[in-house]
Amino acid sequence: MIAPRIRRALRNSLGAVAAVFALAACTGGQQEAGLELEILKTVRDQVKLRLKDKPERPPVTRALLDSLDDTYIEVRVEDSDLLAYLRPLLVKQDSTPGTLTLWVTEDSVTLALREGVLTATRGLRNDMLSASTLVTETGGRMGPRGQGARRYEIAALDNRSEVFTLACTVSDLGPETIEIVELTYQTRHLQEHCESESGLVVNDYWVDSRSGHLWQSRQWAGPTIGYMRIRQLTL
Repeated sequence: MIAPRIRRALRNSLGAVAAVFALAACTGGQQEAGLELEILKTVRDQVKLRLKDKPERPPVTRALLDSLDDTYIEVRVEDSDLLAYLRPLLVKQDSTPGTLTLWVTEDSVTLALREGVLTATRGLRNDMLSASTLVTETGGRMGPRGQGARRYEIAALDNRSEVFTLACTVSDLGPETIEIVELTYQTRHLQEHCESESGLVVNDYWVDSRSGHLWQSRQWAGPTIGYMRIRQLTL
């Protein structure tokens, strides 16, 4: 999505360029051409200045994270490059294996993770209404394991939903060292390979080799949202 300020800058620049071309159509000669180039340069410089006004998110440092009292995860939507930081809103256990944590942004977008596996989103376009997991235990190693079917229900138009059922297997791709904001972790890279006639989904999880905590993942959130990259910033 283009920010309103950038959209206005682009619209104004296009209008100025159109005026330049109209001027070129009515005049001729090297003097007029030189004037047109000067106007184009001015327009280009103005656009650059306006684009610089776009606010940039300050970098996250470990010192900043250490100063926080709450737990946070970082979520980036790959296709749109949306970035958000979420804190836990609710933690509960139910009849399904695994602890369910509901995470929330400042503008009330929520993600539900069961032992780190994405099971629902709210507040995004064509949300994941629900998803089963291959989580088999509570309080042990986080992430999926084994093999079996996963059922995704995705919001569609007219208050309807689409259901995707995929056959999934989880493989251990071996040890891998990852870095999250100035800290490194020794992990096992688990990969969940899910397939059906509709297509293929590949989810990746980086689980701490000692504690079993899930530090990082890349998970599919539906055909519209696409893949999310999730990192645990603080505990």
